[in-house]
Amino acid sequence: EIFELKAELNSDKKEKKKEAVKKVIASMTVGKDVSALFPDVVNCMQTDNLELKKLVYLYLMNYAKSQPDMAIMAVNTFVKDCEDSNPLIRALAVRTMGCIRVDKITEYLCEPLRKCLKDEDPYVRKTAAVCVAKLHDINAQLVEDQGFLDLLRDLLSDSNPMVVANAVAAISEIMDASPNAAQVLEMNSGTINKLLTALNECTEWGQVFILDSISNYTPKDDKEAQSICERVTPRLAHANAAVVLSAVKVSICERVTPRLAHANAAVVLLAVKVSICERVTPPHPNWHTPMLQWYSQLSRW
Repeated sequence: EIFELKAELNSDKKEKKKEAVKKVIASMTVGKDVSALFPDVVNCMQTDNLELKKLVYLYLMNYAKSQPDMAIMAVNTFVKDCEDSNPLIRALAVRTMGCIRVDKITEYLCEPLRKCLKDEDPYVRKTAAVCVAKLHDINAQLVEDQGFLDLLRDLLSDSNPMVVANAVAAISEIMDASPNAAQVLEMNSGTINKLLTALNECTEWGQVFILDSISNYTPKDDKEAQSICERVTPRLAHANAAVVLSAVKVSICERVTPRLAHANAAVVLLAVKVSICERVTPPHPNWHTPMLQWYSQLSRW
């Protein structure tokens, strides 16, 4: 079977080659070892067919770690695809780069990633933002030395809310893994204002990422805290429960009480917890305190 697939992968007919790659992926999915076909599959990367390229990249993500020396063969194609005229191919290349956890080729991917972070297409930029977090997980020092944290922070000012949301998600992931990154990625009043502006145009899950990030910010004074609360409060009426729960994190207790009439039971239960806490404990001096602390107060009561 391997011999037949190898012959089909090297066929001059594009359709036959694509069908062969599909067979390889099918075998890989059911647990068969098709790593012997690595060089033949990699040769199929040189194509303009997006479907075929996706299949080849899927194969690479699965076998690159076990075949690090051969994975280097794909570097030139990655670099080339990151400059392709089709933004879908550029995004596909940068996403795959972030998923190939091979130290030997990581340094070769820095320049393509840097270009994608400044790409003219927002879909490519938002994909590159996520790739920075994945690259940081592989080699945190490399990300810091190459200035990717600064580029990621710059994306918080991006004109596209989708890019902003993905940058926030990547920053949150990096800060959880590396305390050193907090110095570069620290939020300030200007950044928070940009996030709140992007909030109105984000998808539901983009809003969750942004709200969770804002909940970790300490306002410089009461006026700023009140301003943030006023801009976040409309999210308490959102149809998506996850958005509502994230909004609760950055809202003062008295703004949660009206949610007791919310149609979603999970939201009502959370509002009840917070409402009871507000009545049986002194108001917490820090409005931004994570809701887990309120839960602990409720359990003690």
